[in-house]
Amino acid sequence: MNEVIGIIIAAILCWLNFVIVDTYFGLPEQAGVRGAGLVGKDVEKRGGDIAGGYFQGNILCSPDASAGTLLASIGYLLLGIPGGIIAAFFVFMGNRLCADPGYAGTCGSLTATLIVFICCSFLGFAPEMFIVGMVIAILTVQGIDQVRASVVLGKIAEKFNRHARE
Repeated sequence: MNEVIGIIIAAILCWLNFVIVDTYFGLPEQAGVRGAGLVGKDVEKRGGDIAGGYFQGNILCSPDASAGTLLASIGYLLLGIPGGIIAAFFVFMGNRLCADPGYAGTCGSLTATLIVFICCSFLGFAPEMFIVGMVIAILTVQGIDQVRASVVLGKIAEKFNRHARE
């Protein structure tokens, strides 16, 4: 498979995995960990969506499905499926250390392991494509334009009926 096309497809799959899992587990609804509320309110002050800001704050302050997807991709590269499962365990421990009450990161890590396994085993992808793809996916949510990304995340939260209730 062409590397550029593989990375683009992997970035889309990683983005969908972590945004859907994190939204399903309610990251846009409220600041679940310390610091996430500050990020959400700051993003809202700059013209963004509070739910998207909470989403961004939660993934910044605790290992959620974004970290789970990235670590699962690395774990799969190193050890195959057991590496993805070990990554899920590390994300679970990280959530407990951050006093994060949810399991979005653990589930995101496990779903990412499954996605990477299917794509690498049957579709000709390389695990490295998912590592690069996940970095790109994280940059689109956290690094390139936080305010516009929060608006997109807020719209997705509305579709899932997970928008912040304030």
